[in-house]
Amino acid sequence: MNIVNTLTIRHLKQNKRRTLVTIIGVIISVAMVTAVATLVFSFSDLMIRQAIADTGEWHIQYQDVTKEQLAAIQGDDATKTAAITRDLGYAPLEGGQNPNKPYLFIKEYNAQGFAQFQIELSKGRLPHTDKEVVISEPVATNAKVKYEIGDRLTLRIGERFEQGSDQSMDQTQMLRREDGKLTETLQHIKARDYTVVGFIKRPVWEPAWAPGYTIISYVDENIIGANDRVDASVVLQRVNPFLFAHAEELAEKNHIETVRYNNGLLRYYGLSKSESSSNMMFSLSAIIMAVIMIGSVSLIYNAFAISVSERSRHLGMLASVGATKRQKRNSVLFEGVVIGLISIPIGILCGLAGIGITFWFMNSMIQGALWTSEKLRLVVTPLSLLIACIVSMLTIFISTYLPAIRASKVSAMDAIRQTTEVKLTAKAVKTSRIIRKFFGIEAEIGLKNLKRNKRRYHTIVFSLVISIVLFLTVSFFTAGMQQSLQLSREGINYDIEVMYSNGKRIDERLIQSIASLNGVTEFNVIHALYKNAWVDEAFIADELHEKVKKDKSLLQDGKYPYDITIHALNDSSLQDYARAVGADYEQLTDPDHPAAIVMDTIHYKDMDTGKYIQTKAIYTKIGQSIELTNFYKENGEESKAHKVIVAALTDQAPMGLSPTGVGGVNIIVSERVMNRLADDEDLANVQTFLHLKSTEPMKTQQEIEEMQETNLNVFNVYQSRKSEEQNILMMSVFSYGFIVLISAISIANIFNTISTGVALRKREFAMLKSVGMTPKGFAKMMNYESVFYGVKSLLFGLPVSFVVMYLLYRAFSNKFSYGFALPWMSILSVIVAVFVIVGSAMLYSGAKVKKENIIDALKQENI
Repeated sequence: MNIVNTLTIRHLKQNKRRTLVTIIGVIISVAMVTAVATLVFSFSDLMIRQAIADTGEWHIQYQDVTKEQLAAIQGDDATKTAAITRDLGYAPLEGGQNPNKPYLFIKEYNAQGFAQFQIELSKGRLPHTDKEVVISEPVATNAKVKYEIGDRLTLRIGERFEQGSDQSMDQTQMLRREDGKLTETLQHIKARDYTVVGFIKRPVWEPAWAPGYTIISYVDENIIGANDRVDASVVLQRVNPFLFAHAEELAEKNHIETVRYNNGLLRYYGLSKSESSSNMMFSLSAIIMAVIMIGSVSLIYNAFAISVSERSRHLGMLASVGATKRQKRNSVLFEGVVIGLISIPIGILCGLAGIGITFWFMNSMIQGALWTSEKLRLVVTPLSLLIACIVSMLTIFISTYLPAIRASKVSAMDAIRQTTEVKLTAKAVKTSRIIRKFFGIEAEIGLKNLKRNKRRYHTIVFSLVISIVLFLTVSFFTAGMQQSLQLSREGINYDIEVMYSNGKRIDERLIQSIASLNGVTEFNVIHALYKNAWVDEAFIADELHEKVKKDKSLLQDGKYPYDITIHALNDSSLQDYARAVGADYEQLTDPDHPAAIVMDTIHYKDMDTGKYIQTKAIYTKIGQSIELTNFYKENGEESKAHKVIVAALTDQAPMGLSPTGVGGVNIIVSERVMNRLADDEDLANVQTFLHLKSTEPMKTQQEIEEMQETNLNVFNVYQSRKSEEQNILMMSVFSYGFIVLISAISIANIFNTISTGVALRKREFAMLKSVGMTPKGFAKMMNYESVFYGVKSLLFGLPVSFVVMYLLYRAFSNKFSYGFALPWMSILSVIVAVFVIVGSAMLYSGAKVKKENIIDALKQENI
């Protein structure tokens, strides 16, 4: 080790407090990067495992492939494993007691399929030949015939066809019937003999409204005929962004018509076939990584900048005894290496320990809240550690390089005299007379102190600006992610929907019977009536304006035809909903003056661009009215118009209300108002939807079906709601965890920078006290300095934050279209927080220097 490096280490040991502060700053930065990287990898791992548990492990599915095409898929270099599946069809269920499930649905897997897909065996074993089957447990409870292991079955298997259609139907399409009679038939029937070898739990991929209970058999790829068709579900060797292009190329080369992707699993790998989604993810990742990097650099840079500022006299002494520019520069860089060697391992361990303890405390809550069968585990990968190390080393290098270059340029005499650190020209420290007049001599001295120590002042302001930008950027990013998730979700906020297939109303007796079932925790009844309205061109949606510009014939007398759906809630539901959206319940229940809550904001997916769009459905104001009519009557005449007053505007839907598209509006009224707006013909066409939330959705569905009500359709969407709420809660946990982490880093950054800066000014404060500054005056001076720091940092920080937020908004706009809005509550919070944190840091640091002896402080060289 050369003499300069030896002196650098000695200097670090002599200035233990400052060295410790620098090390802590680097440890915090490294811990932040490590925690963020580990958090991303751990949540991604959880959702990948949960997606596999829910839908099976596969990345690409090639459908309806021949034996020759299957061989090409299996022989592809990218293919790791290929599971073979086939839907044989439906067979009548003998003795079935559930009118909504009159069939057995036969599906076949090969051995790899049993491994890749989630098939939970409850008794017996899995099939080994195409003559064996396992039966879903619900068959045993819903059929008079009791099946046992060893039983032989002869099934007449065919495909479902609706009357008048030549297109077969699958498990996702509910039973077709009218007035209690089936309007579908089984065709292309063939007989198959099976032996029952086991029982399985109901598969999670079987829709609740599926018309057939699942039974599973075996398919042997070696005896697949040349004309037989199967589905090949492929697990890839490597999951990368090129998989989509490769799959399309393989399909085109082998004349495979249908390729399907497991988007639910691939999105947790950060992959999407959509170009707009890929652009959005790439842009957001780049911006967030840049923000984290800048935050880390600022945290470490400030520590080194202040260190070099204090070491300038020491470096000058080195120069006076012959140290070259290169040696002075390398001295600072060597200090960074020493600090890094100590801080990076500790920072990584602290980051892992912190996030691991967080997971340990939160695991049971997250598992219950996300409805996951998998547990959140700490995932430490070589890539995450490599990211943390590279980012940390790059950060330290950038943080030390600039101070090192500055240190190398300082001459020996200037460094010893400190002429570059303190500017004493009259112009440099000139202040406005207004400052002294309105705020006193203490404010003027405080401002002169800042001007005299510009480098240190700029360092602290820069630290504050970075903290402001960090907090506001992450707040805006998390809000944008939640907004995007809200736009992309289907809006399912119930477990079960019940309705009549013939469009009739559900009578009150049946509603109460269903609502009183065990497990039902909440229910909502919506009566739907369809009307129309002529809306003035000035009030129509922006998207409709574009259509009208191209085709003026869409207007009639300057008005555009709108589809209006009137939704009537019962009194208790309406009262709760009116309170939630700020509407007057009494006004809504007055049939003599019909009033409605209008959902004026809608979101939908543009099928041409693939973008999710949030827009105004109609431009109207509270107190205005909408004229309802019906211009689609059979006789071609419009019905009598009824005016409805707009009582409230909202984007919040009651439970079970489906969103409408552009050119349509949902309005919510009371049952009394609906009866006033509807004529006899309208009332005959009113349709009732009953929506339920249940603690046991599958059991509740079974109990409703056992009522055996004719034409009653039951849709169990529990799995869809669970998936949406999982995503929302996961995003909330990640988002708010990220905000808390960034906030903690920002506060640590500010405290570290200010406390170090104040500590380095001990001699300056001692000089002020020696010429008569009182403790009260000293406190006022520190308070004014806090204000100056806060104001200056906000003047720079807020505009920079607005620019970064707009860049994030543009990145989101690749996939989601909604209006740009500043997070005013976050901005207000950050303004208050800046002054509170700066004031607290100054107060804390000032309290420590107050206790210093004036003579000792004037003589002190090191801190």
